[in-house]
Amino acid sequence: MSSGHVPRQMDGHFCAFSFVDRITSQQGSSIRGQYAIPPKLEVFPVSLVAEAVGQLAAWAAMTAVDFTHRPVAGIAGRIELLSIVQPGQVLDLHAELESVDTDTVGYCGTACVDGRPVIRLLDCVGPMVPLNDFDEPDALRERCGLLRTVGATAGAFLGLPALVLERGPCEQGQLARAVLRVPSGAPFFADHFPRRPVFPGTLLMQASMQTAAMLVEGFCGNGATWLPRRISDMKLRSFISPGVTLNLEARVTVSSERGVSVATESRIDQRLIGSADVQFSPETDS
Repeated sequence: MSSGHVPRQMDGHFCAFSFVDRITSQQGSSIRGQYAIPPKLEVFPVSLVAEAVGQLAAWAAMTAVDFTHRPVAGIAGRIELLSIVQPGQVLDLHAELESVDTDTVGYCGTACVDGRPVIRLLDCVGPMVPLNDFDEPDALRERCGLLRTVGATAGAFLGLPALVLERGPCEQGQLARAVLRVPSGAPFFADHFPRRPVFPGTLLMQASMQTAAMLVEGFCGNGATWLPRRISDMKLRSFISPGVTLNLEARVTVSSERGVSVATESRIDQRLIGSADVQFSPETDS
């Protein structure tokens, strides 16, 4: 790696929240890549696997518009949570651009480990924003060239800071509330994004899943563990700035012995920021 990359790695750019190590191929609208999960991490949450697929699609989208614009989180029609991953494993990433211009990108994608599907994203749409407002176009061109040739040095990601959910008033089996205080400063902001720090939408997704999980704890009388299987109609309506307080709410919409559906919403004050439906089923179900 040339010395020109050193300052960016030192300040967190391309290591604090970057999850594509290599772009292995691109044919038309189809792009493939890899990410080696650092083995020293304690955990690598499924939200970051979704982020990796989205970032691969973002590289294809930025290339398509000659690095004048970049996508940001918007809508995911369905995210299928198929398996967990472990530190030390290698994610094989695939994204398919369904449409792209300087206004929006539509895509779907998957991540696999040793041929086993881990996550599947369907019907995703991201707004395209002027790249120069968020990052350095020349730095991204250079990084893309690196990913398409020798690849990035693996293992740069050191993990996420603790993002603690504070439980709020709940109604047993019906409603859960939590508060997430977005840090004013965190390593991932250096990567997301250098010129305009934004709290990542996939971390909001993670917090929403955790709030929903609070609601279904002990829901099944036989003591089975309930797992999130699918996220539907996920929408992020505006950017989340450093230092804000997010009020999260999860409400049961459908429940049976076979599954529970939970509607989640996140707000800053009374303003709706994001929403999603999370479907759970017992661990014993396939």
